[in-house]
Amino acid sequence: MLILAFDTATDVATSALVADGVVLGERVSDSRMLLADVDELLRQAGRGASDLTGVVVGTGPGSFTGMRIGLSVARGLGLSLGVQVAGVSTLDALAAATENAYPVIDARRGEVFIPGPLAVSPAELAPPRGAVCIGSGARRYRQFLLEAGEEVPADDSRLHTPYASLHATLATDFGPADLVEPVYVRLPDAVRWIA
Repeated sequence: MLILAFDTATDVATSALVADGVVLGERVSDSRMLLADVDELLRQAGRGASDLTGVVVGTGPGSFTGMRIGLSVARGLGLSLGVQVAGVSTLDALAAATENAYPVIDARRGEVFIPGPLAVSPAELAPPRGAVCIGSGARRYRQFLLEAGEEVPADDSRLHTPYASLHATLATDFGPADLVEPVYVRLPDAVRWIA
């Protein structure tokens, strides 16, 4: 199987091309560069879009706009290429990065997304004993977490990035592209403002 995987839910976009479990290439950039990254991954591997047998997309939680970009690209590729798509939680991908990982994604508004999935204030975080807090939220609230006695890798650690190759290894439920749904956790700002 030739799988294209990507996640645009956080402040970085990751993409990977994986053939039968072997990572052929991986990129980290900005969600606005996703299609260029996909094109570059395919060209570097000497493959074309028609060679893909599946697409895996990060479903969040995270940035509303970022998740919509990723889901739109996944649905477009799935429908146009006739391949099945799987969604993988960004939290699950982060958690798969290392043993005892506790994913913490910056949710803005003074909150973080954590397994559940839930949006909580940093003061409400209660990672399991011996856990390593990783992700954009762990970086943003590093000092707070360290003062609370939590372990947080250095800001430049690879563990803070939800690498798309991890999404590819976790994907199991492939199906029609239009059935993959985002994990929002909170209402979009526009809905809150209208209410």
